[in-house]
Amino acid sequence: MSEQIAQHLGQRIITRDLKPGERIQELKVAGELNVSRGSVREALLIMQRRHLVEIFPRRGAVVSGLTAESVNNLYDIYIDLLCMLGRKVLERWSGEELGGVMGQVRELQAVIDALNSNSADAAEQVIDAGFGVMRYAYRLVENPFLEETLENFRPAISRTYFVALEHFREEIDETATFFRQLADAATAGDADRLQAAIQAFGEHQRQQVLSILRDEESA
Repeated sequence: MSEQIAQHLGQRIITRDLKPGERIQELKVAGELNVSRGSVREALLIMQRRHLVEIFPRRGAVVSGLTAESVNNLYDIYIDLLCMLGRKVLERWSGEELGGVMGQVRELQAVIDALNSNSADAAEQVIDAGFGVMRYAYRLVENPFLEETLENFRPAISRTYFVALEHFREEIDETATFFRQLADAATAGDADRLQAAIQAFGEHQRQQVLSILRDEESA
């Protein structure tokens, strides 16, 4: 129950329905969701570990802010972890084997469908589809420690990605290009090209989010 509440509130933060600095009241959430305050309190502790809220004495839980420092700290680690995941996939699978398997992955089709969507929740679809591809990579690598670490980053990285997609609609096209580059490099068994694609896309996304934060601060 606590995890479900954390996911529900986390999604509201990711989509900016709950904004930085906004207080999350345990009693109000418990009433809206018809759950106990204890479950809400546990959910907020989960969200604190995921860096979505901060909890203060006598004030309670507040949606954490997005700052240049937090974005840089996040992407410094996340890009390296994605590169590790890509390398591990190619260490365990040859290019030919991987090419045959990737052609059957439903998650890749989900990405294509999301990228072609003009619906209001297209950004959320793109994010979900992208993590679907990551989950497929987890199964290939079979490293539970790497999987758990990357999954713990999911809410925070989804939050920044949503900001970029909402402000720069062309980011959807950039994402399509990125997945094509990943597929080509993986099929060719080219670890260097795979890592270069991940680093370039991650750095591009980092700079987009930082530019948005600068614009919001100067507004």
